[in-house]
Amino acid sequence: MEDAQPKVRRGWISLYALAFALMVAAAVALVASSLGSLRSIDLLWFSSGLSLAAIAAAIASVLVPRRR
Repeated sequence: MEDAQPKVRRGWISLYALAFALMVAAAVALVASSLGSLRSIDLLWFSSGLSLAAIAAAIASVLVPRRR
């Protein structure tokens, strides 16, 4: 039987946790904007940016191989 190549371990739980924290922060910014009756769209842009950063962190948490 041949030696099987060790699997590359993927996924960083810390990056996934960062993505979750960014999504929570985006939700807080969205709620704060909503409670302010959307007087300014700055918080909406901020919330969108946080959401995009969360998506990037979640993708990175799956694609970046872990160190041994």
